[in-house]
Amino acid sequence: MQRFAAHDQTANIVIHTENLTRRFGDFVAVDHLNLDVAVGQVLGFLGPNGSGKTTTIRMLLGLLHPSEGRAEVLGLDVAAQPDAVRARTGYMSQKFALYGELTVFENLAFYAGVYGVNEAARLHGMLESLGLVEVRNQRVHSLSTGWRQRLALATALIHKPGLLFLDEPTSGVDPVARRSFWDLIYELAAQGVTIMVSTHYMDEAEYCTHVGVMRAGRLLALDEPDRLKRALPGQVWEVHAAPMLDALDWLEAQPFVLRAALAGDHLRVVIPTDAPSDSIRRALLDRSIQVQTLTPGAATMEDVFMTLATATDAA
Repeated sequence: MQRFAAHDQTANIVIHTENLTRRFGDFVAVDHLNLDVAVGQVLGFLGPNGSGKTTTIRMLLGLLHPSEGRAEVLGLDVAAQPDAVRARTGYMSQKFALYGELTVFENLAFYAGVYGVNEAARLHGMLESLGLVEVRNQRVHSLSTGWRQRLALATALIHKPGLLFLDEPTSGVDPVARRSFWDLIYELAAQGVTIMVSTHYMDEAEYCTHVGVMRAGRLLALDEPDRLKRALPGQVWEVHAAPMLDALDWLEAQPFVLRAALAGDHLRVVIPTDAPSDSIRRALLDRSIQVQTLTPGAATMEDVFMTLATATDAA
């Protein structure tokens, strides 16, 4: 699989890292990260909990000092100019940093003041653009997670940053609110805001212009979602077989199978592109497992991530 895409050297790079590393004792949380993010990109930082996504964002904001390497954000050295970096960027953390006893408007006004924004028109415009007008006088502790999510985004945008960091912003949010939140991200990107969003939801990576796949502190791949899927070193097959769990166990044990997983009422199996097309059927019949249907499937970001992760663990 293609691991790293070539970057246009003339592009305006807003995030640049060179061997960025962070250790906590003997534990390497981020391992020699090399990353470039251009203006206007929506970079999905994809990986499970503990893969180094949050640590990376905190280093890029100057909240954590790297153990090794360096990073520039908006042309600023994050180690030497952390305050300037934070003044020009927006940050929405995993846990919304809101004050429950204050109203929506009071929270927004407080954060606006922190950034030196005092224009009432700016506050009212932000409430309107994020659909918060109807709840402006409600106390935050009484709001649903979806509404608090929108308010947290408003506090990160109130000073009009050109670069926005979103750290797992949809964690714990219902699917409807997640979809609505991504609509907001699209709108911001269309306005020229560059966005780096970390997530462990594989489907959310499909919404991004570029995806960086993280595993155990390492960046395994970086490219556009479609290019990553096309570079998958295998063919996906949708397999209906009975007994299904026996089929899964047997296929997982086959050396030619790159990945096998449950997918509702069938199995998704990835095998090398040069493997015989009937290799799955033959393997199951050798085990006296009935193959009902066997059809080609389309690769997903989950296939990409799991195949990369499996290959990395094996190495």
